[in-house]
Amino acid sequence: MKKNYKLEDLDCANCAAKMERAVAKIDGVNSVSISFMAQRMAIEADDARFEEIMDQVVKTCKKVEPDCRIIR
Repeated sequence: MKKNYKLEDLDCANCAAKMERAVAKIDGVNSVSISFMAQRMAIEADDARFEEIMDQVVKTCKKVEPDCRIIR
């Protein structure tokens, strides 16, 4: 399943790159792209566990950039 999400309060391109690398390591994530300029995240992950994976993605992103929110 592939979905796009809007991001709020993503502060810098470096943080976006760190988040992208961290999310890519999560089991079940096939691909991820985070755009600082567009404040968007495109993610493709295992259909059967998509919500569980997204919960992990939110936690991972909070560790890298505590102010950033993923609008679901």
